[in-house]
Amino acid sequence: MSVKFEKETIKQTGGTAGSVLKGKHDLADEIGTALTGGKGNIGAKGYLAAYLDQLRENPLRTKMLTSGGLSGAQEFLASWIAKDRNKDGHYFTSRVPKMAAYGAFVSAPMGHIMISILQKIFAGRTSLKAKILQILVSNLVIAPIQNTVYLYSMALIAGARTLHQVHATWKAGFMPVMKVSWVTSPLALAFAQKFLPEETWVPFFNIIAFTIGTYINATTKKKRLTALRKKHYDETRGGRDDYPGVSKRDY
Repeated sequence: MSVKFEKETIKQTGGTAGSVLKGKHDLADEIGTALTGGKGNIGAKGYLAAYLDQLRENPLRTKMLTSGGLSGAQEFLASWIAKDRNKDGHYFTSRVPKMAAYGAFVSAPMGHIMISILQKIFAGRTSLKAKILQILVSNLVIAPIQNTVYLYSMALIAGARTLHQVHATWKAGFMPVMKVSWVTSPLALAFAQKFLPEETWVPFFNIIAFTIGTYINATTKKKRLTALRKKHYDETRGGRDDYPGVSKRDY
């Protein structure tokens, strides 16, 4: 009787695990079908194919929407990771729409123009020497311009109002940002050269920038919040005498 009970228990457990795995498999199939159209829907376009069509038909508009959405999401996600709330206790701060505007109206058009120029200069040149030269031009010419515009924009969004404040932000952040670019950009560009059609380069670089930018932004917010807490703690302790009746000259 106990053996029968154990067999039934194993059967029920196996059936439950199988249904969970089946549910996960079905979800993966649904996501894959939505992105690509799926084998059963040959001729029907998935989201990815529709997005690539938009990149070909309306490249600048599609890049602006992509960059704006990613930039706004980056700011919101970094605030959530760092637990950086506004005065109302929300993670959706005033910086989120400002970052979205920067991504759509500054970053995307600039990236579209500069990557297009880079691609035209090296059009039809597929040798290893040409690919290495393209990476060098990207890192030594394009990246410094993009990072300078980025840092100046971030300074203005953060509240800088004078040229001195903006320049101080650029001076403090330029080399750290460039070092990150020099590590990630060659790898990203080499991958794009090998595997991606040219019209997808800017969105691909946007996704990489979103990932790295979220990490840097969240880390910066955490450091700022820690510094503010320490300052508040020091100011609170500064007005209190921890050892009443003892002269400071006795220490």
